[in-house]
Amino acid sequence: MSDVTQILSQIEQGDGSAAEQLLPLVYDELRKLAAARLAQEKPGQTLQPTALVHEAYVRLVGTDNVQKWDTRGHFFAAAAEAIRRILIDQARRKAGPKAGSDRQRVELSDVSIGVAAETAWDMLDLDEAIDQLETEDPRAAKVVKLRYFAGLQREEAAEVLGISIKTADNDWAYARGWLRARLASVTEVDH
Repeated sequence: MSDVTQILSQIEQGDGSAAEQLLPLVYDELRKLAAARLAQEKPGQTLQPTALVHEAYVRLVGTDNVQKWDTRGHFFAAAAEAIRRILIDQARRKAGPKAGSDRQRVELSDVSIGVAAETAWDMLDLDEAIDQLETEDPRAAKVVKLRYFAGLQREEAAEVLGISIKTADNDWAYARGWLRARLASVTEVDH
């Protein structure tokens, strides 16, 4: 059992000091993940990777509700979801009336969702599209979250979900096409 998995088990069993041991072990990977997500944000983004990591970490281990993570991959999948939620919350705050209702744009590269890099969508539109995909195909939505928000490779995403690499590849291809079509229809409506 890896150090991370062992510490996650200790956190699950209520060991308060285990959370302090976890951060140094996962910090670098979480920071890379946060930096990668923020690099896709519109220039002028005020949230820094360090702040994003700390906020995500607090959401993961700083709650009274003890969460269960079976593996290191499962923990990073939860971290990806926490980062996604933080970015969505920030986009919603910026879209509020005090911010002039400006919506934050997110560039999605060919590597991320598989659309042209020059196309930009609103983070809130992306979140809504992923939520809609989740109602239609929950596993495909999980693959997107793991690949896009957690930065996991296809093999890692398959392992976390307990599916074959081929199934993960099929889900990824389906989700990319589905999201591309959904976001293109949103862009047409907005313009």
